[in-house]
Amino acid sequence: MTIQIKHTRREGTLVDGTSRSDGSAKILKLREYGRTLRQPFRWSRNLDCWYLPHSRDHAAYTPNLELLAQRLRDAGLDATLTVDNTDRRSFSEAEQDREERAADRADRFAGYADNAASNSHAAWRSAHAISERFEFGQPILRGHHSEPRALRDRARMDSSMRKSISEGDRAQHWADRQKAAANYEQFRTNPGRTLRRLDTLRADLRAVEKWQRGESAKGYSRNPADPELPIRHEELTEEIAHWEQVINDAEAKGFKVWSKVDFTRGDFALYRGTWYEILRVNPKSVTIRHIFNSTGRTVVRATDDGYDGWTSTAPYDDVSGRKSAAEMQPAAVPTPAVEPQEQAEPSPPIGELAPASETCPMCHSSQWRAEVRRCAHCHHAPDQKPNHAPAPAARANRQESAALVLIASKNSPRRRKRALWAVTRRQAQAVCSDPRTSGRSYMLTWTEQPGTEGTEWEWVPDNGSLDQVLRDLGITPRREWTAAQQAPAAAA
Repeated sequence: MTIQIKHTRREGTLVDGTSRSDGSAKILKLREYGRTLRQPFRWSRNLDCWYLPHSRDHAAYTPNLELLAQRLRDAGLDATLTVDNTDRRSFSEAEQDREERAADRADRFAGYADNAASNSHAAWRSAHAISERFEFGQPILRGHHSEPRALRDRARMDSSMRKSISEGDRAQHWADRQKAAANYEQFRTNPGRTLRRLDTLRADLRAVEKWQRGESAKGYSRNPADPELPIRHEELTEEIAHWEQVINDAEAKGFKVWSKVDFTRGDFALYRGTWYEILRVNPKSVTIRHIFNSTGRTVVRATDDGYDGWTSTAPYDDVSGRKSAAEMQPAAVPTPAVEPQEQAEPSPPIGELAPASETCPMCHSSQWRAEVRRCAHCHHAPDQKPNHAPAPAARANRQESAALVLIASKNSPRRRKRALWAVTRRQAQAVCSDPRTSGRSYMLTWTEQPGTEGTEWEWVPDNGSLDQVLRDLGITPRREWTAAQQAPAAAA
């Protein structure tokens, strides 16, 4: 009987006419075929013949098939070879077939997973049924007539539990494969992935057109008369049209295809869940601060440079949003209107002592017990005689008291503190807690009692690198510290 080796783009490479005892299987199973020269032929019960995996919708590597035919002839078998690369199916037809086969795989794998899960549960029930006889901890009685049966039960329990675990792992394996097969179409038609695929296909089409003109592409040249080039040109054209239609359908459902014309320097792009200020607009991407700067942040601005000028690029196919610089400015919080109420009792002025029977003379806590001269807050002993301190102002007034913002550098000891701005206590807390005011070698801190200017601290130049932070927080700092502001510190 003649062995027929036939290849078409529509069906792939098939080998028909073999028998179980003719010795052809040994030759067909060699891992020396296919486009990679490492694939063996496989037997298909559905086709009832041998087939070469991944050979459909591709041109045949003829020298490889000629070698196979020669090996069969050398083994005393009659073999013929037929190659027709023009017989092919359209890309849309092939893609629809792949989606249908993925759906069939999903149904089949779901059945495998259910069977494995049932076997796992049955094995567990079997082990549990045996163990119920020993639920009170009956040991194996050595030398007793029950010893053989107890040992058999222990072995059966061990075997059943191992089978239960093994079948559970098998059920998880098939469940994962079923999920992957069910998501095949969604994975293939993902808009971002499709845009990247289109870039590659268009580059391949340009290379084919260059080869047809007799030019070099991708680092080498091909014969313009090669009959494979027109077929490949037609295939790429069909595939590009198919995926462009996928993108058009996605746009109709609300997907946005970003490009260079949508951005300008200073805009913000939403890239992988974080808003980045754009440093430069490129043909295929935008340049942003390095993605390491996004740790713990939802917005990364141009001034947020914690990695010595490192930058990253965000491709347009991975960008999912855009905002202008004005839209990224923090919204001003309106001040609520205050209804006229009874005027609260004024706080005692600074320096005036609070009644000893009401607050602690040390920390002004209401937990002071005058009869035993003990405070539950600061824990000073009854026999101490502390100096009276001035009572604090009301909470709201204390937040508006003056504070000095200092800059501290790592591994840079100085005899004097370095001051940047004079602001309120509330503003100092806001600016020092902002993550943009600290880096690898410096940080901002604040104090209400800096000490004496010129002796314990001094003003240092402000280079303006944190002006954006101050604008975002709505803070207008001062560069002076008056004697009235220093008075509380001196009194303390």
